[in-house]
Amino acid sequence: MTSKSNSAPGSTPSRSLRRPGDSWLAVALLAPSIVILGVFVLWPALESVHLSLLDFDPFMTHSNFVGFENYKLLSTSPDYWESLGVTFIFLFMTAIPNVIIALLLALALDREPFLRGIFRSVFLMPVAVSSAMAAMLWIFIYNPSSGFLNYGIEYLFAALGKGGTHGPNWLGDPDVALASVAVTTIWKEVGFNIIFFLAGLASIPSELKAAAKIDGAGSFATFWHVTLPLLAPTVLFVSVVSILNSFQSFGQIHILTAGGPANATNTLVYNLYRDAFENFQTGSASAQAVILFLLMLIATVVQFRISKGKGSIAE
Repeated sequence: MTSKSNSAPGSTPSRSLRRPGDSWLAVALLAPSIVILGVFVLWPALESVHLSLLDFDPFMTHSNFVGFENYKLLSTSPDYWESLGVTFIFLFMTAIPNVIIALLLALALDREPFLRGIFRSVFLMPVAVSSAMAAMLWIFIYNPSSGFLNYGIEYLFAALGKGGTHGPNWLGDPDVALASVAVTTIWKEVGFNIIFFLAGLASIPSELKAAAKIDGAGSFATFWHVTLPLLAPTVLFVSVVSILNSFQSFGQIHILTAGGPANATNTLVYNLYRDAFENFQTGSASAQAVILFLLMLIATVVQFRISKGKGSIAE
C-alpha cells in the first residue's frame, strides 16, 4: 500500500521534515541585519543610558558617576519643561493634520484614477527632497519683505481695497513661528502618507463598496462603515510613523528658526542638540535622549492599545 503523507496539502511542514541546516541558514541570512541593528541602534541606545548616569567636565576628559542626578535636574528645569510643551504642541500641529490631509487626498485620488499617476509624483516629490533643501525653499517663501507668501497676502488685500496690509514675520514672530515650521513639516511628509493610504485603498475589494451602494449607503456611510474599518491597519501605521517623525523633527527647525524666536520652536530634539553640541552637557543630553525614547515608546504603545480596543469592540 502507498504510504500517505502526514501533512495535508498546503499545510506547514512538520519540524521533522526540516533539514538540520535550515536554522543555521536562517541565522546566517539574518546576521547582517542583526549586526547593523546592534551596532547602530542597540549599542548607541545602551550607551545613551550609560552616559545619562555620568557627569563630564567641560573638556570631556573626565567623568563622574552621578546616578539619576541628570534626570532630577531636568525635572526642575523650566527650559526643559518649556521644550516639552513646545514638542507636544508641535506634535498636534503636524501629526494629526498630516494623517487627515493625506487620507483626504488619497480618497480623492482613489476616486479619480486617471489623475493618480500625476498627482502621486507631485505629492511624492517633497519626500525626495532633503530637509535642508526643503527648509531653504520655505525660507524664501516665508521671507517677510520679498517672500511669495507675504507678496500674495499684500496683493489680496490690495485687491480688496485694503492696501498697505503686510503679512507677519512668519519665522521671526513667536506667535506664528511654530505653526510655520509645522506647515513645512506637513508639506514635506504628507506625500509619504498618501502612498500608503493609496496602497491600503487599493487592497479593499470593490465588491464590498458595490454591495454597500446596493444597500442604499451613501458615500459617507460607505466610507465610515466599509472603507475606514478595512483601512484601520494603514491608519494605525501612518499615525505611528507621523507621531515618531514629529517627535524627531530637527532639520527644518535647525535651518528655519534654530529653536527661536524666544525658544518658540525649541522642541525636545533641538534642546537635546543644544545641550550636547553647543553647551557640551553630555550627561544631560543623554538623559533627554532616554526620556525622548520613552515618550516615543509610550505613544506607540498607547496607539496600539487604542487600535486593539477598537478592533475588539468592532468584533
